[in-house]
Amino acid sequence: MNKRILVIDDEKPTLKIFRMLLSAYGYEVHTAENGQEGLAAFEAVRPDIVLTDIKMPIMDGIEVLKSIKRISPYAEVVVITGHGDIDLALQALQFDATDFINKPVRREVLEKALERAQERLAISRREEEQIDVDRHNGDAVVRVRGNVSALTVPRLREAFAKACGTGAGRLKVCFEESVSINGAGISALAECLQACEESGFRPVLHGLAPNFRTVFEMVGITRMADLAPEVAC
Repeated sequence: MNKRILVIDDEKPTLKIFRMLLSAYGYEVHTAENGQEGLAAFEAVRPDIVLTDIKMPIMDGIEVLKSIKRISPYAEVVVITGHGDIDLALQALQFDATDFINKPVRREVLEKALERAQERLAISRREEEQIDVDRHNGDAVVRVRGNVSALTVPRLREAFAKACGTGAGRLKVCFEESVSINGAGISALAECLQACEESGFRPVLHGLAPNFRTVFEMVGITRMADLAPEVAC
């Protein structure tokens, strides 16, 4: 497996901390101090995972993200934000960022973001189906894993339509821990939940990571569904 990782940040102390942490996790760490240097490093090294600060001179993290996705759509990009930058984080998700983490970066949050990125990479390599439907104790259950993006929206809609047509008493939507949802996925999920509500269902969402719970609350998804505890169903 490609264990190369690229960190882009204009603060040298931050790069030093990431270099120490990521080296301890077994990554071959490459760094860059601005977006332009970061893109050059990405093309030269082709890491599977990129961590990029969102606010930088010369080229900001959103532009870096968009450029990397044009070069390599399956690269996993985690953006690093400051507290209060939730609007920028949402914008990054629209452009298929894997996740966002806040400064100062906590080790456990970084580890979760890396696990999510690695799981997404593994799923894309295996080309597994990311969304399926089953029944459990009389409930219809939509199970979601991997990356919910424009590529998986048709399957998401199909799964919700099937679940709502089962005649089950309740609908659960279970997100595995590694799930990441970009802007297209969030919009499609909102449409599916709205359709469920119109069919008389009040879905319950299980297993959402804290980042996505915050996002769903901000974009109004919680008006169409209930949030269960973070543990998966």
